[in-house]
Amino acid sequence: MEYSYSKDIIISCKDAEEVVRKELSGVGFGVLTEINIKDAFKSKLDLDFKNYKILGACNPGLAHEAIGLESMVGILMPCNILIIDNEDGTSKIVFPKASELLKMTENEKLLKLSNKVDELLESAFNNIS
Repeated sequence: MEYSYSKDIIISCKDAEEVVRKELSGVGFGVLTEINIKDAFKSKLDLDFKNYKILGACNPGLAHEAIGLESMVGILMPCNILIIDNEDGTSKIVFPKASELLKMTENEKLLKLSNKVDELLESAFNNIS
């Protein structure tokens, strides 16, 4: 199962994060959560690790609709976006395929909604270069 898509871009992680947030906002998504793996590994494990962030993106209207279709779907939300430092002056951005992740629900209405999510996320992703 291919559950994500990615590309490398020639900008720093910090700049990549700004661009990703801007493009997500442009398609109605906000970032609800942020996990900084580098900081977590340093503080919890005393390990040095490259820049690696997980942004929890959410479109409130679509999230409300999804929860209305299946109350337990929140376990699969928000949509996690990765920003990873390739440590060579480039960054990798990784977006999820919501339709692949939500197949396990076997809820046809939810799967139809996930296609809308995918269209919006793909639009944001395609605007990043």
